[in-house]
Amino acid sequence: MTVWQQILALDARFNAHRVPADPGFRTLYIRRRSQLLREGVREEAGADPALRRQYLRQRAALLSRRYGVPADQVSVRSHSASTQSHSRQSHSRHHSDVGVARRGGESPATPGGGGTLVPSARATASQAIVGGGSLGENYAFAGFLHVFDQHTGPVTCVQFAHDELWLLALGSLDGRVSVCELEGEPRVRHLLSGHTDGVTALAWSTSNELLVTCARDGTARLWQPGSGHCLRAVADPHGSPLSCVVFHPENNNLVLLGNRHGLVQAVNVSSGRFPAGGSSQLASAVTALAAPPTGALIWAGCQKGMVVSFQCDQASGRLVKCRRVTVSDGVPVTCISARSWASREAADMSLLVNAACNSLLLFRVVDQEGGLQLKRRFSVRHSSAEHVIKSSFCPIMSFRQGACVVSGSEDCTVYLFDVERDLKPCVNKLQGHSAAVLDVSFNRDESLLATGDASGIVIVWKRQLSTTESA
Repeated sequence: MTVWQQILALDARFNAHRVPADPGFRTLYIRRRSQLLREGVREEAGADPALRRQYLRQRAALLSRRYGVPADQVSVRSHSASTQSHSRQSHSRHHSDVGVARRGGESPATPGGGGTLVPSARATASQAIVGGGSLGENYAFAGFLHVFDQHTGPVTCVQFAHDELWLLALGSLDGRVSVCELEGEPRVRHLLSGHTDGVTALAWSTSNELLVTCARDGTARLWQPGSGHCLRAVADPHGSPLSCVVFHPENNNLVLLGNRHGLVQAVNVSSGRFPAGGSSQLASAVTALAAPPTGALIWAGCQKGMVVSFQCDQASGRLVKCRRVTVSDGVPVTCISARSWASREAADMSLLVNAACNSLLLFRVVDQEGGLQLKRRFSVRHSSAEHVIKSSFCPIMSFRQGACVVSGSEDCTVYLFDVERDLKPCVNKLQGHSAAVLDVSFNRDESLLATGDASGIVIVWKRQLSTTESA
């Protein structure tokens, strides 16, 4: 275990004592702390390890004094010895499981094996961040907060703003986008018009100051959600309908687009130009994109059931294809979500993939170029290529012993699955829609879940707070 991981582990151990009445803030704190530490590792690669260990000891002493917890309960030295041993074992296991593939080559998604994706049973620090309770208790819902019905076409995309509780964006095949405010009396803050055909995807910038949308009319639009103004419209240079869009996670001046001609393209939203080298051809129409906030890879899914990983230079927008993996042969991939477990007990990147073969697939990323190992397959009603069914990791999955994912389905039901439960993995089913549920999104602290369906209805569900959270 590296020093930055030990520092994060130390902060996680004390996190239960930090703002006891606000679990959402504690979760946000540890997430931001993880991000800053990761960035610090890249910037200070040549720093003296002894100096970092000294910092670790001093921080442990200060936190112990601040929260009145005996220092022997957070012994760094003993923990470090055991975790270094575990790290060596994991490194050895990793290289024994993963085959070498050439850049740009195709490899199958390796089934099974690997080890747990989530924190171990002894991950008391991670559990302390969100409190106790079973997953069933954590994902019990108390009914609706609000139902939005302003759209006349299917709601294809539903997304809470980053680290926000109340700000929500909706996109519909009626060509409009809603920016909704849920605090107090829920309302539509802005109804954005400009696309001449159905909106297929949207994404928030890291700061939530910008919103990008793409549509079947072959254009991507950059919006200012605070004012509702359209700042720029960019047309696909090939005149192709656009199906997916994401911001580059490290440079929000770059946006990545996927079109029906099979092209993944980078575009500079300030200039509206497509940079040289910033496009790559897939075997069929691009149907899904994912750009995780941590990690160097961009992911794309296509109509023929393949997932392709790319490296995207944050300065130039140049795309380099890394791996091509068939996850559902001949069946469209409709959604990709990528997340890293922030917990020290399980740091691997994971991929969640919807495919139109009645499946929700969970993969572990096994190398730096995007090799995939299949971990779990969940049954979700999804057989029609006309329905773009999407799913999501639950936001605070990294801090519990178990972890959940949530998905829409064609049977009008929202499913929540425990990724570690072999028997009866479905934790909860939410039934309230009368049409296929197309997209799902949790807010920052999982108190609200928004789900949109093919009839144009969006339901905002209220989660039943546990005793610890409501205290």
